[in-house]
Amino acid sequence: MHAGRPVAVWGADRGAARVAVVAVHGRGQTPEFMYEASRSIGADGVRFYAPHAHGDSWYPEPFMVPVEKNEPDLAFALESLRACTRDVGRDGFDHGRVVLWGFSQGACLVSQLVVTGEERVGGIVVFTGGYIGDGPAPAPVGTAVRGVPVVVRSVEHDPWVPAERVRETARLLTALGADVDLRIDPGNDHVVTAEARRAAGRLLARVSR
Repeated sequence: MHAGRPVAVWGADRGAARVAVVAVHGRGQTPEFMYEASRSIGADGVRFYAPHAHGDSWYPEPFMVPVEKNEPDLAFALESLRACTRDVGRDGFDHGRVVLWGFSQGACLVSQLVVTGEERVGGIVVFTGGYIGDGPAPAPVGTAVRGVPVVVRSVEHDPWVPAERVRETARLLTALGADVDLRIDPGNDHVVTAEARRAAGRLLARVSR
């Protein structure tokens, strides 16, 4: 939960699901956005868990301001995401069958969690987001994402997320040992593209094997 809001759950039954996805929405969105996006991913055998941010926002300021300006909300949001992955584990999914998926502000939250912590998961999907803060990329530390498949997608002229920050995040994940699939397409729309959804579907199929 985030400030008492329950986690939305959909997809395959718990006993039948091969993969669990923690789906993290963007600013001004709700789990309903992630539900609609998931419908075109082609996710058979996948169970989705979508936490819901209080006020539909995980932190108050843009993601490229100093981290301190987004505290304490950012720390609380990161802990809410960790708590959700722990709950997924209690539902019977080991870390190798858990995928973190975020869009926009949710993708920034996912990026920050995996580049600054030791969160062990089976896959990561970052749609139009990057690590949080105003400085250069943090020095790569840890082995939690070594060998983990990662899909990173955005467009060149997104109005909210600079393409270079997306590239920096992909480079950092690569330095941490992740198996990163990066693609930045032409365009300026803040959306999840059809190609990005297909790429996410391929990652889920890979994790479910």
